[in-house]
Order: sequence, then C-alpha cells, then structure tokens
Amino acid sequence: MESTQNGEVFTNIVLEVFKLSGLLVVEGDRLTKETGLTSARWKVLGALFLADQPMTVAKIAKTMGQTRQGVQRIADDMANVGIVEYRDNPHHKRAKYVMLTEKGEKTYKKLVDIQVPWAEEKSSGIDLEKMRTTLQTLQLMVKKFDT
Repeated sequence: MESTQNGEVFTNIVLEVFKLSGLLVVEGDRLTKETGLTSARWKVLGALFLADQPMTVAKIAKTMGQTRQGVQRIADDMANVGIVEYRDNPHHKRAKYVMLTEKGEKTYKKLVDIQVPWAEEKSSGIDLEKMRTTLQTLQLMVKKFDT
C-alpha cells in the first residue's frame, strides 16, 4: 500500500508529538523540581485536581493515556509522601479511590502558580487561532485512538 499525503502528514504530526512529549517531560521535571515532584506525578495530580468525580487508578490511567501499573506506582509513591490518599470505593471492593490530601491540593496550586507564567511565555508569539486549530486537530486524533 502506498502512503497518501494524509498518511504522511499524520505520521509527521505523530513524530512531532513524540518529540514535543519528550521536551515537555524534561521541562515539566524542571518546573516541578522545587516541589519534589516529577512530570509524571504532576500529571496524576492534575488529573485528580481537575476531575469532577472520584477516580480510581484505572480511571486516572485512561484519562492520561498511561498504563494502570505506571499510575499505580506513582499513586503509591504520592501516598507515601502524603500528597494523595486511598479511600474506599463503594462500587468496587479492591479498586480504591485516589484522593488529593490537603498537601496535594496545596502542591497542585503551587504548580499552577509556576505553570501559568511559563505557559504565557511559551505561547507568546504564536497565533491564537493556529493554537486553537492545533488543539482541535489533536483532540480529533486522540478520538481515533481512545476506545
């Protein structure tokens, strides 16, 4: 089968997203360093903070596009330092809810205070409509994989 222009452009977008993902992990680790977190922990923290309902490890993993085992390890590490805690889930005996503690909420808010000026700086000079189009395109691509 020969590649079409759509397939080639799609592949190039995927490669750029991979590159950007790696750069964002490095940058996220730099931004979170003073809080004692990592980019991976920040992702879990953000998923919990922004959720409109209690989340299990499996739900966090699905939301973030990560493996359940990876999120479990991160959640356990965060529970050990008091950022999250496990609570009983009335809908499932073994799949406990992961909940932010007061320390976790304060940590997330501190990270927002770091992230907002960073986002303003990094988005400076990029056309807003182009960013909106990029966001919509990435959201469509995610839907292709999100089953």
